[in-house]
Amino acid sequence: MNKTELIAAIAAETDLPKSDVSRVLDAALTNLSQALVRGDAVQLIGFGAFSVSNRAERSGRNPATGEAMTIKASKVSKFTPGKALKDLVNGAD
Repeated sequence: MNKTELIAAIAAETDLPKSDVSRVLDAALTNLSQALVRGDAVQLIGFGAFSVSNRAERSGRNPATGEAMTIKASKVSKFTPGKALKDLVNGAD
């Protein structure tokens, strides 16, 4: 499912215009992104949690040449599913 399909599905379920759903979804994603940029975690009870983790500098190899290289430290966004989502995906009642 892509963003357009998600907007259409939400609009159909809520009887709201797609333009309103699109604005709400864009606002939600913007606010979630801004919280992660600040280093805050975002918890959606029953769905999951978004957070930022630090990835340490490490050594690796260039896959094209096999040459050893250093991969810089970075921050990565992470999603941890909540119990309700895990149960739903795994078919639990």
